[in-house]
Amino acid sequence: MDPTALAAARERSADHVASLRRALDSLVEDQSLSSADDEHDPEGVTIAVQRAQLQGLLSAAEEERDELDRAAQRMAAGDYGRCAECGGVIGAERLEALPAVRTCITCASRPRRRRTAR
Repeated sequence: MDPTALAAARERSADHVASLRRALDSLVEDQSLSSADDEHDPEGVTIAVQRAQLQGLLSAAEEERDELDRAAQRMAAGDYGRCAECGGVIGAERLEALPAVRTCITCASRPRRRRTAR
């Protein structure tokens, strides 16, 4: 993956974070302006459930954005595309699908406890 493609992936991720933040802020604002009791509404999910879902999505999106930032740092340092565990090359297809990935497919396929025991 080249720096331009990585920057584009980071930009898409940042846009997603901003969109989720706006949705969450809007939900919180709507809730503060309403006195509706949605806890007993059999028609749908509660505002609390919606807020929790949005907070979870936002947290995951922020983590993805941060991982892409770290990938850009690895690229600048010349370490991008190298497995953090074995030092081998991460395949181009894997980097294309997961631009922030830090491990090759071989290391990622190992059972988790054996990988962390190293």
